[in-house]
Order: sequence, then structure tokens, then C-alpha cells
Amino acid sequence: MITVVGTGTGAPVPAEVLAGARLVVGGRRHLDAAAVPADAERVVLGPLAPAMDVIERHLEKSDRVVVLASGDPGFFGIVRVLAERFGAGALEVRPGVSSVAAAFARAGVPWDDAVVVSAHGRELRTAVNVCRARPKVAVLTGPGSGPAELGAALRCEARVLLVASALGTAGERVERVTPAEAAARDWGTAVSVVLCLDETRLLGPVRTVAGPPVGPAGWALDEAEFAHRDSMITKFEVRALALARLGPRLGDLVWDVGAGSGSVAVECARFGAAVVAVEKTRDGIERIRANAAAHGVDVRAVHGAAPTVLSDLDDPDAVFIGGGGQELPAIVTACARRARRAVVVAVAALDRVPAVRAALTGAGFGCDGVLLQSSRLAPLPGDVSRLAATNPVFLLWGVRTPLSREGVAQ
Repeated sequence: MITVVGTGTGAPVPAEVLAGARLVVGGRRHLDAAAVPADAERVVLGPLAPAMDVIERHLEKSDRVVVLASGDPGFFGIVRVLAERFGAGALEVRPGVSSVAAAFARAGVPWDDAVVVSAHGRELRTAVNVCRARPKVAVLTGPGSGPAELGAALRCEARVLLVASALGTAGERVERVTPAEAAARDWGTAVSVVLCLDETRLLGPVRTVAGPPVGPAGWALDEAEFAHRDSMITKFEVRALALARLGPRLGDLVWDVGAGSGSVAVECARFGAAVVAVEKTRDGIERIRANAAAHGVDVRAVHGAAPTVLSDLDDPDAVFIGGGGQELPAIVTACARRARRAVVVAVAALDRVPAVRAALTGAGFGCDGVLLQSSRLAPLPGDVSRLAATNPVFLLWGVRTPLSREGVAQ
């Protein structure tokens, strides 16, 4: 039997748990703080594979094994690795208070509606995009993915970082900083967790299901759901297919280039993606912000002309391009060179289709597309209906093949 004990947030390891143990495994600080029996073998956790091999040798001799871990070891912790190697039936888990629960408790903030994301040993960009999209996020940090790196990536966001270090020890600190302040500091190795908060939205409605919202009940919203000018908006039929090809989701970054009213941007944000809407008109920027606020989502509106303004943005997972004029081929090329997964382009003019296809395929994308022509029911006198045709739109999309991924900026 392997006894897994959560510690490190203030709770000592009970003496009876360690009594009779022949092997005790844990981080150096956990081992130093515990009353490890003098005749027990100690293994300091570093690479997991060698430690797992030592545990297996002791289990073959029916030795008692104790594994010490931080907080709740079943929450982004070592329980997963142990269960995969030895089976859940071989484990007795005694959880402690997780660093996430402890940090939110120190802040006095409920966290049943928070998103928890790990950047420990993982790419930071997913955590950054979740922080951009959601108002209450806990980030489990690691080397190269700490408060400084997170703060640097979030400089343009209206967020506050609560950096919790050495939770449960005499040196515990919980510091409230801006992203810029976090980026300017060396935080050392004692950071337990970082909370990224939009302080205007800390107390949401009472929840039934924990975690982030499960997603919108409907999409491809009617044009009347958005403020727009002179019918200059992506029609819901086009938006429906565009969303299907973009595949926006929590952890993604999506660009909406030539955003207009921002209808595509808002819909992507409703699915949980972080979204940047690029628009060259000042009144368009104001409409994008108003539409995002009306639908309760975060959309970063960037005023400027593509492709020039795109150079200041982080690489996207997916891009939607609407309009573009004479610059459209250059815009598609610039977006395709940096998109990690997909580029979707809506054009009204047949003459622009070959150039868009060439730009997508030239960047290593497979390219497909359709001409969307729809007719909507419209009322006539006498309680009857007619079909009213909408303007046809070409929708083209490029999906990056695995081999073409090597050319994307990292």
C-alpha cells in the first residue's frame, strides 16, 4: 500500500502515518519537515521515473511506502502518476488543502466559478489565454512560467495578480500586483500559485456546476443581437460555419481581423476563447466594445490597419478575416504565417477568391471553401411568407497540416 499525504499548506504529517514506513518519498522541503523514521529509505523527488522504480521495488517486498506531496495530491498532483503505474487500489490518499483553495481563502474570494490551469512543465500560452478570457483564474506556476512571465504576457489586460508564496509556512506571502509590476520582479522559487483576477467581477451569480461556464446555449446569434452600421455585419448563416471552422475554445487565442461590429469576436469569446478584434475605424472600435460588454465577454479591441498592426499581437490559434479590400491577400498571408491551426476568410467578391486561396496554400494550409447563399422567411400581407435572399458570401478556410507547423512563429 502507498499512503499519499498532502502537506505543505500548514498541516503537519501525522506521526502515525510515518510510523513503520520503509520508504518515504517527497520534495526536499517536505522530507525535512517530516519525522521520517531513521531506518526508512528517503527519496527526494526529482525526475519521477527513478522514484517510481524505487517504489515498485519496495512494494514487491510488501514494504510500507509513504509519499509526501503539496496540498491536495489528487489535484494536478502525483496521484495521477501513481495510479497509472500501480493502480488506484494500491493508494490511500490523505489530501491536504490545495494551494488553490488556500490562496482563494487568503484573498477571501469564493472559487467555485474559478478556472484552474497549470503552467508547470507546460506551455504558458494556454494559461495566458485563459487569464485573458476569464475573470477568475488560478495559475499553477513552474520554472519559466512564473508570475514575471505571466505578468509580461498580460500587460495589456485589466487584471490584478495575487501571488501566493510559501503558503502554510512562516514565510507565507500573498502580494497584490499589476501585471507590469509582476513582470519587473524576480519571484524566486517559493511561489505556490498565482490568482489572476478581474476585480470588477469577483462575485458572480450562485452556481450549480463548478468551474467555468459550460458554453453558450446557442450561437450564430441574430444580427439584431449586435450594434452595427448599415447592415455591415457578418450574417448569422456565415457566422455559424465560420465558428465551426475556427473551433474557438478555452485556452485559444483568436483574431477577428476587419472586425466591424465584432460579432465573430463576441461569439468566439462566448465559447471561452481569448479574442483580439482588429478594426481600422474608431466608431467600429466603440461598437466592438459595446457589443462585448452587452454579451458579458472580454474582447480586446485594437485600433489599426492590418496587416501592419498585427505585428504587435501574440500568435493566434485561429483567425477570422472579414473584408480587407486591396490589402486582403497581404492580410491573409500575414495571418496564415502565424496562425497555429486555422484561418477563415469571408469575401463578397468572386475576383478575390483566387488570391485568398493562393495566400492560404502558399503558407502551407490545405484550403477549402463554399459559396453561401441563403433565403430567409419574410412576412407578406395576408399572413403569408416569401423568401428574401441574402447577399452571397464566399467562405474559405485553411487548416494547417502537421508538417506545415514547423514554419509558424513560436
